Amino acid sequence: MARDGIEGDLEENDVYFERLWELSGSVLEAQLSAAATNVASYWLAAWEKAGRPQLPAPDGEDVGAAPRARDLGIAIGTLPTGDLNAITDVEGVRVGHVTVSFGDGPNAARTGVTAIVPRDDVWHHKVPAATFAFNGNGAMTGAHWVNELGALEVPILLTGTENVPLVANGVISWMAAQAEAKGHGGHLVLPFVAECADAGLNDGKSRYVTEEHTIDAIDSAAGGPVAEGSVGAGTGMRSYLFKAGIGTASRVSSDGYTVGALVLANGGRRQELRVDGVPVGQHITDLMPHWPPRDGSFIIVVATDAPLTSRQLGRLCKRGAVGMARTGTVGRHGSGDLLVAFSTATDVTPSADGPTYTRTAYKDSHITGLFTATMEAVEESIINAIVAGRTMTGRNGNTIYGVPHGRLRKVMYDHGRLMLASAGE
Repeated sequence: MARDGIEGDLEENDVYFERLWELSGSVLEAQLSAAATNVASYWLAAWEKAGRPQLPAPDGEDVGAAPRARDLGIAIGTLPTGDLNAITDVEGVRVGHVTVSFGDGPNAARTGVTAIVPRDDVWHHKVPAATFAFNGNGAMTGAHWVNELGALEVPILLTGTENVPLVANGVISWMAAQAEAKGHGGHLVLPFVAECADAGLNDGKSRYVTEEHTIDAIDSAAGGPVAEGSVGAGTGMRSYLFKAGIGTASRVSSDGYTVGALVLANGGRRQELRVDGVPVGQHITDLMPHWPPRDGSFIIVVATDAPLTSRQLGRLCKRGAVGMARTGTVGRHGSGDLLVAFSTATDVTPSADGPTYTRTAYKDSHITGLFTATMEAVEESIINAIVAGRTMTGRNGNTIYGVPHGRLRKVMYDHGRLMLASAGE
């Protein structure tokens, strides 16, 4: 405390200032105590409002069922989410998983397949669509035809790399069965299958995913909440060298349209990882796999109910890549970062006769809000995939660790980026 300009006996002044400091300290302590009580009351009310979600213990151990980023107090972006904060917030979109996990040693299975169905009978009611390769070290079968036609006419399937041919066979078989059941002629089907490599935990050469698994994934596809983490195609995947897999999120734009994303997250190096801008990967540097994983990939699916053309959906794909980059990845040389976007607002298979038809179009001058929604939904989808990941051991004893939720929350807290977003505040 400054004493300039104080006259009189120094010892007397010392006593005066010591007493003044004690009194001010008492006042400050009381103020802090009251503030702490108010904060505690606020958080308790928010916790009650959120349905008393379980949060990680202070020591960093995980508690309860697999949470999402918002359950941990991590809220990404500024736009509101849909009701489920999932791709299924876009009406009509359905998701199904089949997980194939058994055995140990060199032939362990840690794989699966995930189906995203844009709408019922998508063959006869095609949806506008587009694809984009941010970095093309991967496979997305049927992408050329989607871009040529400007539409998607089959379900989207995600799986491990070596499973692609068998999953494609399953799509063809499923489409043929649908045509027969409806009394239509046979379809000349170009399956749409995208992949990431799950070889670290899974014996890929054994190609455990079958046609039957693929058909089951499509048939089981449903609306509602979407399982995340080590499920379906995400079973053997890792991201930023943490266990990851499937993640999803959604946003509602200022004009009321919904954008949903689903990501198969399997890329990135640990030091790159950023969560809501926080360099988490530079703070949690342990829990690393003991073998050197490859670069990996991200497969990103974007859905919207905004009436967009194929050209505009291609623009959304590119903003999905921005959302991916916000989690830290640079799109490494060995990464297959592939995106597809579709709109459920329009049927590009009109029943009217004649060479022309009319449909509602979205103004390009208004599309920036959808760009923001796409970016935020993709970014949060990737973080949700990581948060939902659980430590898994697979082929040859290889282990990928789940991110420790308590430590993640502490890093976010230390950077001022932690809040109880699940309370709807």
